Amino acid sequence: MTRNDNGSYHEYAIEEYIVKNEPFYIPLGDEVTLFEAAYSQKLPVMLKGPTGCGKTRFVEYMAWRLSRPLTVVRRRSKADENGHNLPLVTIACHEDLTASDLVGRYLLEAEGTTWIDGPLTRAVKAGGICYLDEIVEARKDTTVLIHPLTDHRRILPVEKRGLVIEAHDDFLLVISYNPGYQSALKDLKQSTRQRFVAIEFNYPVPAVEAQIIQRESGVSAEQAAALAKLGQKVRNLKEHGLQEGVSTRLLIYTGKLIAQGIPPRRACQASVVWALTDDPEVQRSIEEVVSSIFE
Repeated sequence: MTRNDNGSYHEYAIEEYIVKNEPFYIPLGDEVTLFEAAYSQKLPVMLKGPTGCGKTRFVEYMAWRLSRPLTVVRRRSKADENGHNLPLVTIACHEDLTASDLVGRYLLEAEGTTWIDGPLTRAVKAGGICYLDEIVEARKDTTVLIHPLTDHRRILPVEKRGLVIEAHDDFLLVISYNPGYQSALKDLKQSTRQRFVAIEFNYPVPAVEAQIIQRESGVSAEQAAALAKLGQKVRNLKEHGLQEGVSTRLLIYTGKLIAQGIPPRRACQASVVWALTDDPEVQRSIEEVVSSIFE
């Protein structure tokens, strides 16, 4: 670990950064039990749900629950094995993500070429969770790469090196995506979809969402309940021109602004109204909802 002189940030080597404290997560159903069963049986997992509903936090929570560091990618020592410390490698998928980005590539150095493992390869070797976030954003020729890891073979072909890597017994592949963004161009192929156990997520009921907002933002219980109510009402506007409902994440951001002394209506304008849409008519509709709750 590297620490700068004034203490404003810490820089960790990837094998040093671990989840030291329990991430705050309230189970909404049997998703914890399902994930643990899938992990035990080495079944790949697909998380489906809208933006900001807690998919990534759930993976982080399960990494902690299974006594796993967040990004430890190295050969485990005897101490690691005793503590069952295993990695969680998170990869944000995008349309330019290539197979080399996942598996690895040769780099030209002064002494010649050197092979550098990609994050997927490192997770396969170390034996941990590899989390591909928003998998539908990746190119289809890239997602096909994961197929051999998601059936009985559990192997990763490294074509550039002429190798096949058998996954560590503790390796688990987890993907996530937002079904609301599906289209003919951005959807999971059936050949990919049918390789995963699926867990569906949605926004919490108001009482639970209020708990989350209060805990994460520091606002009062009354303010958290008002923000949860706002979330429910704004989500109902999806049928009236709003492309995506307000996420729990944005409601927490709003709460944090309020906790810092920003007036509630102004905080809602910055974190909800302007963040959700550029359409003036839809903005006015959301502002009317805000005004009805924060008078």
